[in-house]
Amino acid sequence: MTALTADGIHGTWGTVLLPVRENDTVDYAALERQVQALVAAGVDGVYTNGTAGEFHTQDDDEFLEVSTVVARICGCSGTPFQLGVSHPVAQTSLARLRRSRHLNPGAYQVILPDWVAVTDAEATDFLARMAEEAQGTGLVLYNPPHAKRVLTPDALARLCEAVPSVVGVKIADGNPSWYGSVRSLPLSIFVPGHHVVTGPLAGAHGTYSNVACLSPTGAVAWARSVVTDPMGALALERRIVDFFGAHVLPFARQGYCNAALDKLLAEAGGWNNTGTRLRWPYRWIDPEYGRTLGALARAALPELMTPA
Repeated sequence: MTALTADGIHGTWGTVLLPVRENDTVDYAALERQVQALVAAGVDGVYTNGTAGEFHTQDDDEFLEVSTVVARICGCSGTPFQLGVSHPVAQTSLARLRRSRHLNPGAYQVILPDWVAVTDAEATDFLARMAEEAQGTGLVLYNPPHAKRVLTPDALARLCEAVPSVVGVKIADGNPSWYGSVRSLPLSIFVPGHHVVTGPLAGAHGTYSNVACLSPTGAVAWARSVVTDPMGALALERRIVDFFGAHVLPFARQGYCNAALDKLLAEAGGWNNTGTRLRWPYRWIDPEYGRTLGALARAALPELMTPA
């Protein structure tokens, strides 16, 4: 597909969750059904191997097969897609990018090397080498709060100037001052899915959506309702944030990782059969609670779970 520019990366993007069998292998048939469901929901794009895709657990062949499945389905439907080539080791990220170039993604998602925190100069060198190997396809930097090096707006600005191939950033948003600093950057700014109203109003361009884990069709409809019913969309955002705070974040405080939370949301939504299992050695949440959470969501957020 055509390489995406900063202006072309916007809206609600769905993450690919890794379906894991009891023997710890990847269920590629379930993966295909999941990606087809995301495309059918009308998401603005699909991306692989974020945290919820458990990129840190995949070997080289698994990485390539996941990427190939997504590229094939999205390519046939004309759905924009990004390939996550992230890995804590810089050399592995570079190898993943090289191995997947023939799949022609719209962009590559990357994290900064994450065993030893990088300096500004090292981050620039890393991204410049990745950009060179990407051969004109843009990079989207994934810089979550748990990264060894969380970049300030000033650091992001310096990186953009040094490596123009960085066309987007996936990040936790901040206060009005933070938005004031990043709004002028030549980047597509993507924030968490439960800020699909307040984020774009403050200057973001879209979300890599955790809400789409719960209901991709509902997440798309909610994002579009910002234009037709902004006050209703804002009221729903507040209820979603409250719902997550009451029923999902307690698992984070118990030590479950973000991938476990996203798979729990997908189990609650009931729109695919990925399940809640994570790859060894990470702990997952009992799928029975996912079914309980689904009932709670349908009662508290009916327009998200059964959008018009």
